[in-house]
Amino acid sequence: MRKFTNKPIREEGTQDDLIIGGEFNVSQKPDEYKKTIGPWDPVIQKHIKNLIAEINLGNEPFINEDIVREIIVTALKAVQAQIGRGDLKILSRTVRELRYAFKIFKDYRNIRKITLFGSARTRPSSPEYIMARDFSRKLAAKGYMIITGAGPGIMRAGNEGAGPRKSFGINIRLPFEQMPNRFIANQPTYIDCRYFFTRKLVFVKEASGAVFLPGGFGTLDEAFEILTLVQTGKSDPIPVIMLEPKGTHFWRDLLTFFKKRLIGPKKISPEDVNIFKICHCADEACEEVVSFYSNFHSIRYVGDNLVLRLQHDPSKAVLDHLNKNFKDILTSGKFEKTRALPQEVNQPDIAHLPRLIFRFNRVNNGRLRQMINYLNSVAKEKRVR
Repeated sequence: MRKFTNKPIREEGTQDDLIIGGEFNVSQKPDEYKKTIGPWDPVIQKHIKNLIAEINLGNEPFINEDIVREIIVTALKAVQAQIGRGDLKILSRTVRELRYAFKIFKDYRNIRKITLFGSARTRPSSPEYIMARDFSRKLAAKGYMIITGAGPGIMRAGNEGAGPRKSFGINIRLPFEQMPNRFIANQPTYIDCRYFFTRKLVFVKEASGAVFLPGGFGTLDEAFEILTLVQTGKSDPIPVIMLEPKGTHFWRDLLTFFKKRLIGPKKISPEDVNIFKICHCADEACEEVVSFYSNFHSIRYVGDNLVLRLQHDPSKAVLDHLNKNFKDILTSGKFEKTRALPQEVNQPDIAHLPRLIFRFNRVNNGRLRQMINYLNSVAKEKRVR
């Protein structure tokens, strides 16, 4: 039987995670064996494969077994690296929190969800609370779901408006014990997190849009993170809405700051402000979300090409307009129509959608949003006619 050691092993080649030991020989000295054993050793891989098969017994074949093996190997490499207990607790808790969140969201993949942010201190009688509640109710009626932080204030308004069957709550454990609001507590769509970064990851990953009402440091933190992710292309284009009652100027003042202190000194590009929109009522915010997905469906990179999936087939006139007015975002070539590519075989449910394919420079995401707005406006004109 193999004997495993918790001492570091010798690195071979340029990647320490590709160490492969040979078959164990009883005549091999223990010190020599310690130098060759690694988490990618064939015998260890066989043990992992058998363990996954045993866990999955009675279910359909698990097509993502290779990724689970990588996760297990990562844990084994933590033993090799002799990572400290405190760091391992963070690693373990992170994996557990994300696994549970992904499990909860798994059955709702085909429903678009909008994350709602705002102050936990907002009172139910305030205009902001009423606006958030009405927005969530109206959007849920259109088939969307709402994601909140599960706490009081604007979060409570979102869960109240959408209702427990049309909303999620992702709570954060704080020293002063933030409790989940009564509209989401004890619901199957309630998730409890210890770390802000896991909570924020789920907020962004699961959302097809983000709406921000006036709030404090937490709200501004989330707003700037999502703006950064969309601006840098680390997040797909989504509707980002700054919602405020008329005359309050909470987000208007921020926009003024952007123009004076960011666009003026060229810290951001002028088109970057197209990433978000300021709205002043629930109906306007709902229309912004719905209109964004009236034609645009999703994007995917295939090699150097960006594939933009649409609900409506673009005409020759639309293609001509794109190639004339948006050629500045191309690295080469032009905008062309295409159908589903062979690399998209894992998404058969959207294979029928028309597509645009082009070589995007991956820099001007504000301009990309302008292009999406144009495509949506063209589709809207057709519907009106």
